[in-house]
Amino acid sequence: MKINIGTSFSGIGAPEQALKKLGVKEKILFAGDIDPYCKEAFFSNYQIKEANWHSDIRQFSAKKYAGKLDLFVGGSPCQSFSIMGKRKGLDEARGTLFYEYARVVSEANPKVFVFENVTGILNHDGGRTWKIISEIFNSLGYYWTLWNLNAKDFGVPQNRRRVFVVGFRKDFEDLFKKLKEPEKIDSDLTVESFLEKNVPNKYYLPEKGFLRVINPAQSKHVALNGKIARCQVACQQYNWFGDMRFETKIPKRIECDSRIYKGIYKGLRGVARTLTPRECLRLMGFPDKFKIVVNDTQAYRQAGNSMAVNVVSKVIESIINTGIFGETK
Repeated sequence: MKINIGTSFSGIGAPEQALKKLGVKEKILFAGDIDPYCKEAFFSNYQIKEANWHSDIRQFSAKKYAGKLDLFVGGSPCQSFSIMGKRKGLDEARGTLFYEYARVVSEANPKVFVFENVTGILNHDGGRTWKIISEIFNSLGYYWTLWNLNAKDFGVPQNRRRVFVVGFRKDFEDLFKKLKEPEKIDSDLTVESFLEKNVPNKYYLPEKGFLRVINPAQSKHVALNGKIARCQVACQQYNWFGDMRFETKIPKRIECDSRIYKGIYKGLRGVARTLTPRECLRLMGFPDKFKIVVNDTQAYRQAGNSMAVNVVSKVIESIINTGIFGETK
């Protein structure tokens, strides 16, 4: 089996990575993201020609891919629809990035589309945004369904709930009826299972950071030694924000580093640190062979903005099992 895939708002390629995880051969017909750092990461990890990359979806035409595309995946930012008029369909969404996503579906006419977004899109603007989006999906010539999935239910210890809309072109009605929501996976994996064994000194905190992350008053912003990670975000680890670790086993190189603060937490002496970019990527389902080619700030941002690979792989596996791409596994 070989799947011709196209993505927009591609980030660091979670759908492409999901296909690799499934052992499915893929050909990337197009991909794109406005962030040049994402482009750098994408080109370092996947096979794609420069001519098939778009940096601005608003300037991108997918018409030349019509009839060639099996799967289109993307998750446009949820922009406000509240200032718009009372028209229906694509006209009402014009000027938003969701309009561009829907336009690409209309132009490329893939067998299947997958749309991913935060769960808040369902009640944004009192539900009006979702009403408009639903009307647009209805107008594209696809049967579609909605799944509300959490990464922690699919082998990744991260509380990351997202909406996935899966659409089958209407000439595949019989196969759409076979589509089943992915089943949850029982897993006892915790964040600790995803940690690196040897963490560079630079990720350990000075006194100010240590005192901040152990302070109960910061619990809304900091999760210390959580078994299930909080939802990763673009600004994670910045200013000691997000998931942190407290360690009582202190290597000599850390003990001898005066920049790293050794303090007391719950009666134990130890050090505190941020998660590393690799650990954050692991918690998004990316394997260690995924190349990190950007600085830490951008790597954290890329992980936080990505889709969870484990979840996307299960979504795609459910699609594959209908037989829409030919032979099933």
